[in-house]
Amino acid sequence: MVERAARVGDVARRVLLSGIGLGVLACALLTETAARAESLPEALVKAYQTNPQLNAERARQRATDENVPQALAGYRPQIIAGLSVGLQAVRDQLPGNVIQTATLKPWQIGVTVTQTLFNGFKTANSVRAAELQVQSGREALRNVGQGVLLDAVTVYTNVLANQTLVEAQRANVAFLKETRAITERRLNAGDVTPTDTAQAEARLNRGLADLNAAEVNFAVSQATYAQVVGTAPSQLRPAETIDRLLPRSREDAIALSLREHPAVTAAGFDVDVASTSIRVAESSLMPNVSVQGSVSRSRDTDTTLGSFGTDQASVIGQVTQPIYDGGTAASQTRQAKEVAAQSRLVLDKVRNQAKTAVVSAWVANEGAKIAVSASESEMKAAEVALAGVQKEAAGGQRTTVDVLNAQQDLITARARLIGAQRDRVIASYTLLSATGRLDVKTLNLKTPDYLPEVHYHQVRDAWHGLRTPSGQ
Repeated sequence: MVERAARVGDVARRVLLSGIGLGVLACALLTETAARAESLPEALVKAYQTNPQLNAERARQRATDENVPQALAGYRPQIIAGLSVGLQAVRDQLPGNVIQTATLKPWQIGVTVTQTLFNGFKTANSVRAAELQVQSGREALRNVGQGVLLDAVTVYTNVLANQTLVEAQRANVAFLKETRAITERRLNAGDVTPTDTAQAEARLNRGLADLNAAEVNFAVSQATYAQVVGTAPSQLRPAETIDRLLPRSREDAIALSLREHPAVTAAGFDVDVASTSIRVAESSLMPNVSVQGSVSRSRDTDTTLGSFGTDQASVIGQVTQPIYDGGTAASQTRQAKEVAAQSRLVLDKVRNQAKTAVVSAWVANEGAKIAVSASESEMKAAEVALAGVQKEAAGGQRTTVDVLNAQQDLITARARLIGAQRDRVIASYTLLSATGRLDVKTLNLKTPDYLPEVHYHQVRDAWHGLRTPSGQ
């Protein structure tokens, strides 16, 4: 019994020495690849620049910018040019039963200019609504940017955690294979029973299953990383928390979220858009004043009858007052008022959601701190317990299954610590996102910030042109 336990202790010592050797080798490799390893801020920069979801939202915002010049078109004159050319056969019956025929070739060219002078403030309110839509769209874009950055943090830490877990499971499998091999040799020598071999075999199969699951999760996290960041993960550096950027208290975090979170500010702009739309609908009930000028020239030419033509120029002022349109304008006004009421309720809902998200993120972040501390303590205790079991096994006071159980407790504690460290990083970024400050400027990322107002000013006062500022 003492000899068997001593051999188990020797196995544990050899695996421990192997682990130390692997650790030294890993340190050397880490030193060599540290210069080319990718950090979390670098991954965030890639996601910010190349993520298709974020780029699609930027394109949507550029399309929203075009609502403003479309609304401003209501202030500008409308110019229409017309040209008509025809062939006309004429047959006239004159007194005395005289028939006269002719073939006319009429043509007409003209230009008409129409300028609206007053339309019940519809144009002014439409421009205001379009500008507010642009503001709301910018906040929605900022919210999507927060989500993409948070997704990048999540996939980055998942790759790191799953890679570390795979390495831990491989070390565990190596330990279990060595234990099984020694146990089989001792069984052949008659030192142990088949029960010891079966126990070692069962633990090895469990370890292989855990390793397979860890490798599957690692492969999935790599694919998700490539989807979000835009490139496959290479060597990744350990991620750090951003506690320095977080509010000092829960109350400060809530106040910051209600004031700056893009979902809240976007909902506020939506309320303004809906309120302005009421005045746009009411303008259909007001008088319209416009002035129209036209210049035209027409000719009818025939070799028999000679030619005649008309030159015409006119300026016409027009005032119209809707009397009754079947109730359409009234219905549109009532509808706009209900939409405005709905938008105010949505704003209240978004504020409550933002507050709940901050509280949840704050509690999760504080809980993640405790989880990491507890997992570290558990890890240290499991290491001490394994070392103690190994010593007791060397003295004949422990069996093979005791060492296996201690090793399983250690690998479980290690996996829990890996998960807690991952959750700790994600929780800190989630809290920053809940306050509305997960952006390039706050994180000080080394990439130019996308400025939607640049495109807005490029197209706002454009009177013509089919090409976009990007050249499309």
